[in-house]
Amino acid sequence: MRVALGNDHAGLGLKEHVRQVLLRLGHEVLDRGPDTDTPVDFPDITHATCDAVRRGEAERAVLVCGTGAGALMAANKIAGIRCGLGHDVYSAHQAVEHDDANAIAIGAWLVGPAVATEVLEAFLAATFDEDDDTVRRVAKLRELELRSARELADQT
Repeated sequence: MRVALGNDHAGLGLKEHVRQVLLRLGHEVLDRGPDTDTPVDFPDITHATCDAVRRGEAERAVLVCGTGAGALMAANKIAGIRCGLGHDVYSAHQAVEHDDANAIAIGAWLVGPAVATEVLEAFLAATFDEDDDTVRRVAKLRELELRSARELADQT
């Protein structure tokens, strides 16, 4: 699988570990984040990373920032992206299985290498379960996204 990897300066310390885990698991990594600790804005990195998923250049995205919260918020503003917070194994696979997540945000200040490894393994091995209930709920997520965009357009 091709995985887009993005980080901000706060996620730099965990980035190389994440890259090595992705490679060890046999994935191709598309690096969208900086390799320095010079401050960058997480919305820009998140967009560059998740846009690779939207355009079909990658199947999933992994975002690494300080807490994961900023990248999570930015990612979920991007049409077609469903991002989960990757601080535990259960949430990592559940986000894919029940919410069809195609991105995950990991907080480098909160998650160490051992947990990050397990989160990545669970997230990347998981598949959407496609039962009627989950399909209906994900369709409603998409409709919320579209409805909000229409409402914004109507206000202008």
